[in-house]
Amino acid sequence: MNAATDTIVAIATPPGSGGVGIVRISGPRVPRIVREWIGELSPRFAKLIALRDAHGELIDRALALYFRAPHSFTGEHVLELHAHGAPMVLDALRARACELGARPARAGEFSERAFLNGKLDLTQAEAIADLIASKSRAQARAALRSLQGEFSSRVQSLLQALVELRAHIEAAIDFPEEEIDFLSAPVLCARMDDLRAHLEAVLIQTRRGMRLTNGLHVVIAGRTNVGKSSLLNALAADECAIVTDIPGTTRDVLREEVRLDDISLTLADTAGLRESSDIVESEGVRRARVELQRADVALLVTDAAHLQNDLALLRNLPDSVSRLAVINKIDLDGSTPRRAMHHGVETIALSAKTGAGLDLLRAALKERAGGSDAEQGTFSARARHVLALESAQAHIEAAAQNLHEHRAGELAAEELRQAQKFLGEITGEFTSEDLLGAIFSTFCIGK
Repeated sequence: MNAATDTIVAIATPPGSGGVGIVRISGPRVPRIVREWIGELSPRFAKLIALRDAHGELIDRALALYFRAPHSFTGEHVLELHAHGAPMVLDALRARACELGARPARAGEFSERAFLNGKLDLTQAEAIADLIASKSRAQARAALRSLQGEFSSRVQSLLQALVELRAHIEAAIDFPEEEIDFLSAPVLCARMDDLRAHLEAVLIQTRRGMRLTNGLHVVIAGRTNVGKSSLLNALAADECAIVTDIPGTTRDVLREEVRLDDISLTLADTAGLRESSDIVESEGVRRARVELQRADVALLVTDAAHLQNDLALLRNLPDSVSRLAVINKIDLDGSTPRRAMHHGVETIALSAKTGAGLDLLRAALKERAGGSDAEQGTFSARARHVLALESAQAHIEAAAQNLHEHRAGELAAEELRQAQKFLGEITGEFTSEDLLGAIFSTFCIGK
């Protein structure tokens, strides 16, 4: 994780032919490559130059841009060649750069060097890959917010509050004759409660950002013959699932990718939840319960008569799973579509058969994916960010318990130190080469 001593080169534009292609070179040998290959080149000024191979044959006439360290994306000397986008031309330019002392770059190595040289933190570097991979305007906007440092600033705010709390507790440890009174002081307890509330708010936003980045995993569940498959077909606007009046038609998990404006959804239709002596159906019920445990949204399909009892099917799910109940078949009793709350669970009355109320369900799903107007501050995030925040939260809860119940300042301080380590992993303050390798290997070549 030290500063790089070699020079790397890659084609920075996507594979295939195009009007313009870019070859990027970064590292300490760039000034020498500029002198030997191009000649005089003023930093940050574009110059049209004839680029030749080792035998003097013309490869292409291209625009050359030179960025002197540390004023570049990577923080190193960087040369960019903007040539015609023919694959053979770009390959020839890359090969010539290698002859002059560069080596082919690994996937994500430019962004990795930008991180190691302090030009970006780890969340900003990941946001670059998220921006490149974004498939909607909402995903692109969220990635840009992370790239601009919104996610990082929230984590840094948490870190600052945590460090200040650690300092107060460790000061009490240094003066043991005053420790009991100090650790029970209302101001210290209030700071701990504020830190816990702050972290919970960031965790909620981060989960929302992860769902927006990865797409929302929606599991459709409920008793047999309540209209789960009909709802899947209605949302997908296609006959994806077989619909019959025979209970237990769906035996396995049926997945369908659906887009709601800028939001990507993976809908999973599952077997009806009931006890069965049929081996195949029982296996389908088991798989349905497993799918519910890892859902972003558990979409319970029921009807007005069975709503109260069917809500029990949503018990014992992880706290991270959002619950939503659909009261289906309102076309049979003539009721109108509506959104309401029932014992803490949002309900939406609709008809999968006629389509009445589907717009309400789509709006509710978009909100849970971070795509509504109310979620304009959503930033992109990843599963590792959520895991790190959850780990930090567990240590902070343990610190609060040690502080409030046991007055154990040493144990509380150690728990906060562990929480600080997990928060630092998000931005890269504490990290490892293995983690960096896993992250940047998912990037495209040239970025």
